Amino acid sequence: MRRVLALCAVAGIASSMFAVPASAKTGYYVIRWDNTGICQVWNEDLRYKPFEWGASTYKVVSKPLPSFTAASELQIKMRADRRCSL
Repeated sequence: MRRVLALCAVAGIASSMFAVPASAKTGYYVIRWDNTGICQVWNEDLRYKPFEWGASTYKVVSKPLPSFTAASELQIKMRADRRCSL
């Protein structure tokens, strides 16, 4: 019984190592809307790009960031530097 438990533990640890690179691959960006100056965190895993309507276009203003928290912190810093209005 101990061998089965040990085997399950090793299998669980090994499978978690494969899950880390998949989640680290996800990238978050900060985009800035040209007509309003609002910055938004965008996840590249989403199926559709942000919807541009008429004069509302956006520009990617950051490099890919590994987590939502990092992207949100950058967005707050850009707001403090007055590069974003909201």
